[in-house]
Amino acid sequence: METVVSILTELKNNRDELKSYDRSVMWNAWAYVYFSDGDYSKALSAYSNLINEPDVTIGLRVGALLSMGQIHLVQERYSQGIAYILQWMKEVETVTAQSWALLGQAYFATEDYRKSLSSIEKAISLAEEEGYKPRENWYVIMAANINELKSEIGEKESLLRQIDIYEILVNLYPKKTYFIQLGGSYGQLGRERDYMITLKAAHAKDFLDKESEYLALAQLLLLNKNPYWAAEVLVSGQNKMVTIVDEKTKEEKIVPVVKDTEKNLKLLADSWRMAQEVDKAIPILEKSAKMSKDGESYVLLGNLYLQEDMVNKAVDAIKKGLEKGKIKNLSQVYLTLGQAYFELQEFDEAKKNFRIAARDKKKSVKTQANNWIKYTENEEIRVKNLALRRDFIQNSNST
Repeated sequence: METVVSILTELKNNRDELKSYDRSVMWNAWAYVYFSDGDYSKALSAYSNLINEPDVTIGLRVGALLSMGQIHLVQERYSQGIAYILQWMKEVETVTAQSWALLGQAYFATEDYRKSLSSIEKAISLAEEEGYKPRENWYVIMAANINELKSEIGEKESLLRQIDIYEILVNLYPKKTYFIQLGGSYGQLGRERDYMITLKAAHAKDFLDKESEYLALAQLLLLNKNPYWAAEVLVSGQNKMVTIVDEKTKEEKIVPVVKDTEKNLKLLADSWRMAQEVDKAIPILEKSAKMSKDGESYVLLGNLYLQEDMVNKAVDAIKKGLEKGKIKNLSQVYLTLGQAYFELQEFDEAKKNFRIAARDKKKSVKTQANNWIKYTENEEIRVKNLALRRDFIQNSNST
């Protein structure tokens, strides 16, 4: 480089003796040297000298115009940069897709979103015509422009146009951020199923790495009546480990994405339960119930035990729920507990709980409880009579 600079310095000192064309070549070389050194001011001066030469070739001139535009953009003098790029476009034979994209980025920096959008659309269209894949950031800028123009084009229209772009991005440049943005746009339009499908695709590609993302997908799956997949998603989140930095100790920790909180475990248990996988729901709900501040989870656990004919466990769970308290539908809980005692043929305890339930103000609950009391009394008599008959038969046989 020192030799080059030395030769160029000698030429510059004797530039008056050079022909106009030769000076333009010299200035082009100087501009390259200055640009390589990061001396943009001198590079611009050299290019300016170049384009003012009478005998400069078209190739050198248009190259200088484009380079001057790019230098101004690098220095964040966007208006000057745009002016040179537009001048270059007037003089050059073919405007490339990359050049339109460069102009679009410059307009975006000046917050002229309408012109930026138009330029980027031309860049993408040209790229497609020329048979190659438009660059990723062109689509990103186009989506950003549409978002900025939403007050003009309308909120819904803006979302629909952004969706078109993100659908392209997830196919051409599949990254987590595009899946999340696409899903979020679907969500804003109330297209919950499309939102679910998008998040599920991101999950399949192992892009999800936040608890909120796993929970959102699980809830969407439940909303769309896919409880089994909701449970599978939550379990995958429990098994996926990520590294975090402890805010207090600044130490790195490896933790599951979906933590075993009471709320998360309850959601998982509900998913398994709705998927008719009661055997999987029970151990999860047992953990959740222990962590819960109210008795609702224990009551639900008791119902599951009762459903699986584990009656003694059902009684224990419901009683724990009652001890914890804060139960919304208390009378229904006493009805269920009475039914559990009925199954165990502990009729006094059954009637006791049915009588508590019968105090409810709702006529339907009161009627149901009183019917159970009558049914229990009749069953108690029937069981006693059977026992007496059995004893009589046994005594008769023994004599």
